[in-house]
Amino acid sequence: MKPTREEKIRKRKPFPSLLSHLDFVNNWNSLSFKSEPPMSLSDSMASLWRAATALTQTQSTQMDGVEFWSNPERTGWLMKQGEHIKTWRRRWFILKQGKLFWFKDSTVTRVCKPRGVIPVASCLTVKGAEDVLHKQYAFELSTRNDTMYFIADSEKEKEDWINSIGRSIVQHSRSVTDSEIVDYDSKR
Repeated sequence: MKPTREEKIRKRKPFPSLLSHLDFVNNWNSLSFKSEPPMSLSDSMASLWRAATALTQTQSTQMDGVEFWSNPERTGWLMKQGEHIKTWRRRWFILKQGKLFWFKDSTVTRVCKPRGVIPVASCLTVKGAEDVLHKQYAFELSTRNDTMYFIADSEKEKEDWINSIGRSIVQHSRSVTDSEIVDYDSKR
Protein backbone atom coordinates (compact mmCIF):
# COMPACT_ATOMS: atom_id res chain seq x y z
CA MET A 1 0.00 0.00 0.00
CA LYS A 2 1.31 3.43 -0.98
CA PRO A 3 2.02 5.76 2.01
CA THR A 4 -0.17 8.85 2.33
CA ARG A 5 1.25 12.36 2.08
CA GLU A 6 1.02 12.75 5.87
CA GLU A 7 2.93 9.50 6.44
CA LYS A 8 5.67 10.64 4.06
CA ILE A 9 5.95 13.96 5.89
CA ARG A 10 6.15 12.24 9.30
CA LYS A 11 8.98 9.98 8.07
CA ARG A 12 11.11 12.90 6.90
CA LYS A 13 14.02 13.88 9.08
CA PRO A 14 13.43 17.19 10.80
CA PHE A 15 14.86 20.10 8.86
CA PRO A 16 16.77 22.47 11.16
CA SER A 17 14.66 25.49 10.32
CA LEU A 18 12.43 27.77 12.31
CA LEU A 19 8.86 26.73 13.00
CA SER A 20 6.73 28.83 10.71
CA HIS A 21 3.39 30.41 11.51
CA LEU A 22 1.70 27.85 9.25
CA ASP A 23 3.45 24.95 11.04
CA PHE A 24 2.39 26.40 14.39
CA VAL A 25 -1.26 26.65 13.36
CA ASN A 26 -1.32 23.27 11.60
CA ASN A 27 0.29 21.51 14.57
CA TRP A 28 -1.68 23.33 17.28
CA ASN A 29 -3.26 20.18 18.77
CA SER A 30 -0.06 18.14 18.75
CA LEU A 31 2.15 20.75 20.41
CA SER A 32 3.44 19.85 23.84
CA PHE A 33 2.23 22.44 26.33
CA LYS A 34 5.49 23.19 28.09
CA SER A 35 6.35 26.51 29.68
CA GLU A 36 9.34 27.16 27.41
CA PRO A 37 9.23 27.02 23.60
CA PRO A 38 11.60 24.85 21.57
CA MET A 39 14.98 26.44 20.82
CA SER A 40 14.26 26.33 17.07
CA LEU A 41 11.55 29.00 17.28
CA SER A 42 12.14 32.55 16.11
CA ASP A 43 11.55 35.32 18.67
CA SER A 44 8.09 36.13 17.33
CA MET A 45 7.06 32.47 17.21
CA ALA A 46 8.52 31.92 20.71
CA SER A 47 6.36 34.74 22.04
CA LEU A 48 3.34 33.23 20.29
CA TRP A 49 4.24 29.86 21.85
CA ARG A 50 4.35 31.41 25.32
CA ALA A 51 1.00 33.14 24.74
CA ALA A 52 -0.64 29.99 23.45
CA THR A 53 0.78 27.78 26.19
CA ALA A 54 -0.07 30.10 29.06
CA LEU A 55 -1.98 27.31 30.76
CA THR A 56 -0.38 25.99 33.91
CA GLN A 57 -0.03 22.25 34.48
CA THR A 58 -3.02 22.37 36.85
CA GLN A 59 -5.19 24.21 34.35
CA SER A 60 -4.23 21.94 31.47
CA THR A 61 -5.49 18.89 33.38
CA GLN A 62 -8.98 20.36 33.67
CA MET A 63 -11.49 18.98 31.21
CA ASP A 64 -12.45 22.24 29.55
CA GLY A 65 -9.06 23.96 30.05
CA VAL A 66 -10.08 27.26 28.45
CA GLU A 67 -8.01 29.45 30.76
CA PHE A 68 -5.90 31.05 28.01
CA TRP A 69 -9.00 32.05 26.08
CA SER A 70 -10.78 33.53 29.12
CA ASN A 71 -10.89 37.30 29.65
CA PRO A 72 -9.89 38.32 26.12
CA GLU A 73 -9.57 41.98 25.19
CA ARG A 74 -12.20 41.51 22.49
CA THR A 75 -14.16 38.71 20.78
CA GLY A 76 -16.70 38.60 18.01
CA TRP A 77 -17.70 37.57 14.54
CA LEU A 78 -16.06 39.22 11.54
CA MET A 79 -16.00 38.44 7.85
CA LYS A 80 -12.44 37.76 6.68
CA GLN A 81 -11.19 37.44 3.16
CA GLY A 82 -9.34 34.20 2.40
CA GLU A 83 -5.60 34.34 1.77
CA HIS A 84 -5.53 32.38 -1.48
CA ILE A 85 -9.13 32.18 -2.63
CA LYS A 86 -10.52 35.65 -2.03
CA THR A 87 -13.95 34.62 -0.77
CA TRP A 88 -15.43 36.12 2.39
CA ARG A 89 -15.87 33.80 5.36
CA ARG A 90 -17.40 34.46 8.75
CA ARG A 91 -14.90 33.71 11.53
CA TRP A 92 -14.84 34.05 15.32
CA PHE A 93 -12.02 36.38 16.39
CA ILE A 94 -10.27 36.62 19.75
CA LEU A 95 -7.90 39.48 20.57
CA LYS A 96 -5.71 38.50 23.50
CA GLN A 97 -2.16 39.32 24.67
CA GLY A 98 -1.18 41.06 21.46
CA LYS A 99 -2.46 38.31 19.15
CA LEU A 100 -5.54 38.28 16.94
CA PHE A 101 -6.68 34.65 16.62
CA TRP A 102 -9.52 33.41 14.44
CA PHE A 103 -11.58 30.24 14.58
CA LYS A 104 -14.28 28.63 12.51
CA ASP A 105 -16.66 28.47 15.50
CA SER A 106 -17.33 30.56 18.61
CA THR A 107 -17.02 27.52 20.92
CA VAL A 108 -13.33 27.71 21.80
CA THR A 109 -11.63 25.22 24.12
CA ARG A 110 -7.96 24.51 24.85
CA VAL A 111 -7.85 21.87 22.13
CA CYS A 112 -9.38 24.12 19.47
CA LYS A 113 -7.01 24.89 16.65
CA PRO A 114 -6.99 28.52 15.50
CA ARG A 115 -7.42 28.96 11.75
CA GLY A 116 -4.82 31.71 11.96
CA VAL A 117 -3.16 34.30 14.13
CA ILE A 118 -1.81 37.80 13.59
CA PRO A 119 0.72 39.23 16.06
CA VAL A 120 -0.56 42.81 16.34
CA ALA A 121 2.93 44.14 17.15
CA SER A 122 3.74 43.51 13.47
CA CYS A 123 0.79 45.66 12.37
CA LEU A 124 1.35 49.21 11.24
CA THR A 125 -2.20 50.52 10.82
CA VAL A 126 -5.82 49.62 11.41
CA LYS A 127 -8.44 51.82 9.74
CA GLY A 128 -11.76 51.87 7.95
CA ALA A 129 -11.77 50.49 4.38
CA GLU A 130 -15.28 51.05 3.02
CA ASP A 131 -13.85 53.23 0.24
CA VAL A 132 -11.33 50.52 -0.76
CA LEU A 133 -13.66 47.50 -0.67
CA HIS A 134 -16.93 49.32 -1.41
CA LYS A 135 -18.49 47.31 1.43
CA GLN A 136 -20.21 48.69 4.51
CA TYR A 137 -18.43 48.27 7.90
CA ALA A 138 -15.14 47.20 6.28
CA PHE A 139 -11.75 47.83 7.87
CA GLU A 140 -8.16 46.92 7.11
CA LEU A 141 -5.19 45.78 9.15
CA SER A 142 -1.82 46.46 7.52
CA THR A 143 1.60 44.96 8.17
CA ARG A 144 4.82 45.80 6.36
CA ASN A 145 4.13 43.03 3.81
CA ASP A 146 0.37 42.62 3.64
CA THR A 147 -3.04 44.19 4.13
CA MET A 148 -5.89 42.09 5.51
CA TYR A 149 -9.52 43.11 5.17
CA PHE A 150 -12.40 42.48 7.56
CA ILE A 151 -16.10 43.31 7.63
CA ALA A 152 -17.98 43.84 10.90
CA ASP A 153 -21.72 43.46 11.45
CA SER A 154 -22.31 47.14 12.29
CA GLU A 155 -20.62 50.54 12.38
CA LYS A 156 -20.26 50.26 16.18
CA GLU A 157 -18.66 46.79 15.90
CA LYS A 158 -16.26 48.10 13.25
CA GLU A 159 -15.23 51.08 15.42
CA ASP A 160 -14.88 48.87 18.52
CA TRP A 161 -12.59 46.45 16.64
CA ILE A 162 -10.51 49.30 15.19
CA ASN A 163 -10.12 50.84 18.67
CA SER A 164 -9.31 47.52 20.38
CA ILE A 165 -6.76 46.47 17.76
CA GLY A 166 -5.25 49.97 17.72
CA ARG A 167 -4.81 49.90 21.51
CA SER A 168 -3.25 46.45 21.27
CA ILE A 169 -0.83 47.61 18.55
CA VAL A 170 0.33 50.47 20.78
CA GLN A 171 0.60 48.24 23.89
CA HIS A 172 2.53 45.45 22.15
CA SER A 173 4.63 47.29 19.60
CA ARG A 174 8.35 47.17 20.12
CA SER A 175 9.51 50.37 21.76
CA VAL A 176 12.99 51.81 21.45
CA THR A 177 15.27 50.81 24.32
CA ASP A 178 17.97 53.05 25.80
CA SER A 179 20.71 50.94 24.19
CA GLU A 180 19.21 51.62 20.75
CA ILE A 181 19.19 55.41 21.14
CA VAL A 182 22.05 57.00 19.26
CA ASP A 183 23.57 60.16 20.70
CA TYR A 184 24.46 62.02 17.50
CA ASP A 185 26.03 64.93 19.42
CA SER A 186 28.77 62.71 20.88
CA LYS A 187 29.54 61.15 17.45
CA ARG A 188 31.10 64.38 16.06
